[in-house]
Amino acid sequence: MATEAGWSCDANDAVHVTIVQPGEKKPKTLSAFHPQFTYPIFGDDEQIFGYKGLIIRLRFAAHDLRPHVHISYDEKFKPVGDTAALDLLATLKPFVQPESFANLPDYEKAIQEDPDAKDFKPPGQFVLGYEADDRKYEIWAGSLGNPDVRKILDRMQVLVSLFIEAGTPLETDDPEWTLDRWTVYFVYEKVTPPTPTASAYSIVGYATTYRYWYYHRNQSETPTVKNDEFPPSEVDIAELPSRIRIAQFLILPSHHRAGHGTHLYTTIHAACIADPTVLELTVEDPNEQFDALRDTADYCLLRPEFLRHNVNLNPDPLGAYSEKKRPRNVPTSALIPTKLLHDIRKSFKIEPTQFAHVLEMYLLGQIPKSHRLAGGTNLARLLIKKYKADNENDRRYYWWRMLTKQRLFKKHKELLTELELMDRVEKLDATVQNVEEGYEITLEALEGRLPEVPTDEEAEENANEQASKAPTGSRDQRVKRKLTVMEDDDEEDESEAAKRPKI
Repeated sequence: MATEAGWSCDANDAVHVTIVQPGEKKPKTLSAFHPQFTYPIFGDDEQIFGYKGLIIRLRFAAHDLRPHVHISYDEKFKPVGDTAALDLLATLKPFVQPESFANLPDYEKAIQEDPDAKDFKPPGQFVLGYEADDRKYEIWAGSLGNPDVRKILDRMQVLVSLFIEAGTPLETDDPEWTLDRWTVYFVYEKVTPPTPTASAYSIVGYATTYRYWYYHRNQSETPTVKNDEFPPSEVDIAELPSRIRIAQFLILPSHHRAGHGTHLYTTIHAACIADPTVLELTVEDPNEQFDALRDTADYCLLRPEFLRHNVNLNPDPLGAYSEKKRPRNVPTSALIPTKLLHDIRKSFKIEPTQFAHVLEMYLLGQIPKSHRLAGGTNLARLLIKKYKADNENDRRYYWWRMLTKQRLFKKHKELLTELELMDRVEKLDATVQNVEEGYEITLEALEGRLPEVPTDEEAEENANEQASKAPTGSRDQRVKRKLTVMEDDDEEDESEAAKRPKI
């Protein structure tokens, strides 16, 4: 009688994702890779019971993502009582399109003889073309209300479960007005067609963005009571002030480390800047890899603007202070030009927490490395001298730490005040160090790769060029209350346990 021992296999190893295109006689594989995760499909243990030599092939046509599931194995466990091999077809059906279960000869024939492949163009509008490593790529964007956009997205949504941790496939059977809020960006490589009837497009990755209404009252207008119909009988969501949220963002593993993620993100950002109804770009629950990509892209975008306006930390915000009587609080505006920074953030449509991250990283980079923790500065001595340190860069570094601690404490005040006093101080210091180390990694990676600060004319030209890359017709700003930077006597009320907070 068969036993259960040895009948389980790793689902991540068993699943093979392949991108195929027509070959001389049958479809050939352009790229193949294993998933990062399979727990949404096969459970938290990511194990499949009941097979030996199991291979689950998820094939996708390179141009239109026509899917196919093919399962093969050497042996299958014979049921013993209530114990049976996992029903693979039933398990996969909720995650893939029904057309995926066509028989293999029919699928291969459809790939080889697709009459529409030669004239295929990605759905939506052409947005941007670029080159990387002597290969040509294009970005296209279209509304999810477009049936052709929706068809390709539906076919590839299983990849969300396989490559985006905690990712959720979109519901594409919603009403049209809801679907129109979604924009899908496709990244394709332009390739030499392998056969006379094959397509010249091969999928690289995609992103989805969601447009949602953002209340934004005109501060120059006096509020008045109106008897207008509410809600209005007809509302065009594209004309309302909105935020854009990046929901899904995926570059296939075979195209990693080639800059495609940066091109895709900056294209989405450029579309937001070009759309006067969009007030802010946000991201839904980014992971660490996306955080790093976003920080780098936003830093490269904002750094020239900061340099052009000579943004830097004031090393002496207290001015002529008295040794006997010093102010307990220093206004943030005495340290950095808060009004100017507010205007820059608004013009680049970056949400407040992300803008603070980029600003902190930039200000840290303006301090010579020898006066930062990464350069071996004597932190113990600095914490004794504080803002009275002899060197102005030491004072800048002191105030940088205070500015960063202020943000972390304000963001997590409720959690931090539950800790004992010494625990709060210790955890806040540890978190500031983690944040600084993360910034140092990015600054080091960018060292020597950034251009000099542009002139006003060049900056305007760059802004216009970015706006021109946005798709035609594509889709909080609130005034913060005055902030203060606390000195070390008050800093014992601050802390933060986690690593750099996510938005």
